Amino acid sequence: MMSPTWKQRLWRMIGPTLLIVALWQITAWGVTNLRGVPFPTPLVTLQRLMELFANQPLAGYSLYHHMAVSLTRWLDAFALATLCGISYGLLSSRWNGLHTLTAPIPQLLLLIPGLAWIPVAILIFGIGEGATRFMIAMTAFAPIALATINGIKGVNIHYIRAAQMLGATPTTLFFQVLLPSALPALISGLRIGLGNSWRVLVAAEMVVGTGSGLGFSIIEARWSLDYPSALACVVIICLIGLILEYGLIRPLEKRTLERWMVQRRSNDV
Repeated sequence: MMSPTWKQRLWRMIGPTLLIVALWQITAWGVTNLRGVPFPTPLVTLQRLMELFANQPLAGYSLYHHMAVSLTRWLDAFALATLCGISYGLLSSRWNGLHTLTAPIPQLLLLIPGLAWIPVAILIFGIGEGATRFMIAMTAFAPIALATINGIKGVNIHYIRAAQMLGATPTTLFFQVLLPSALPALISGLRIGLGNSWRVLVAAEMVVGTGSGLGFSIIEARWSLDYPSALACVVIICLIGLILEYGLIRPLEKRTLERWMVQRRSNDV
């Protein structure tokens, strides 16, 4: 198969963006002319975005402050969910009794929408930061835990037996066989957890009353009918999500899969 040319790679990058902008422009024209409601066009939103990047205040703070607050909230809760999810997955894979007792729990958590945690979060933590972080962590925990369990349970039994025959200790077996083989599945779980938690962060900031953040900015802009600012925040949310995906998850996935495939070929030989 021939590798794509630079023109093809460039088109793959800008093509989806142009399509989104075109659909956005058509929607803005239709809503404005057919319903008589001013819908911000891509150009108007871009102009407002540039003003916000120039430190024009939004909901009492700069755009940079809202971005930093949202990222800090998400990072704290997502890191906690990752730690708990991987730890639970490892323990559940190692001890069948724990797995039998708790196996339905991650599946049930996976079925609960992120916003459904609002009453529980407010009852436990009250209005504010704790409730938001709780919702993020609960939404990210289940896919990470399930991916860890499935990844470890899916390790080829021949690899495990071969390592044991060569005298591998439980620690060596875990770090040299189980964990590398489970990483592809784990990264898929991290991707799902990232997307779920990032969405619920924005929704929680709209509802729980955090006082700052991108979600809070959107709801405040809506109340003041500042729809260009609201759409500008939506654009920022999308861009941050893309940066997390292409700057964090995909490079990690690529390096992990390359290393895993090399180890798998050497083991097969």
